[in-house]
Amino acid sequence: MVIDRANALCGAIFVAFGIYFASVSLTMDLGTPFRMGPGFFPLFLAVALMLLGLVIVAQATRVAGEPIGSFALRGMAFILPAPVLFAVTLKDLGFVPSIFLSTLLASFASAKMRLPVALVLAVLMTAFTTLVFVGGLGLPFRLFGPWLGGR
Repeated sequence: MVIDRANALCGAIFVAFGIYFASVSLTMDLGTPFRMGPGFFPLFLAVALMLLGLVIVAQATRVAGEPIGSFALRGMAFILPAPVLFAVTLKDLGFVPSIFLSTLLASFASAKMRLPVALVLAVLMTAFTTLVFVGGLGLPFRLFGPWLGGR
C-alpha cells in the first residue's frame, strides 16, 4: 500500500484540531438549529474539519505523493506575524493603518515582491477591506485610532 505521508499528516492534523474544537464547543450551549447557541456553529465547523481530514487521509492512501521538502521559512516569517500585528495594532492605530501594515508585512513572504508593488497592494487591500467591512457590513471599527488622533 502506498501512503502519501504529507497528505496523511495534514489530514491527521485536521482531524486532531477538529476533535479538540468539537470537545471545546460541547462545553457551550448548543441550542437548536433554529435558535443556535454559542457552541452550535463551532461544533458544525469542527465536524466539517474532521470530515475533511478523513477525506484527505483516505486520499493519501490512494495516490503516491512527493516527498516532504523544506519549510518555506520566509513565508512563515512574514505571513504568521501579519494577523498578530493586525490584532495588536487595531485598537491603538485603527482599522485602516492596521490593515495596511499587516498587508504590507505579509506581501514580503514572496522573495519576488518589491516595495512599490507591495505599497500598491497594501493600499488596494486597505481600500477594499474598509469598503467591505466598514462601509458594506457596517462593522463599528475605528478607522484611525487614538495614536493617530482618532476618537
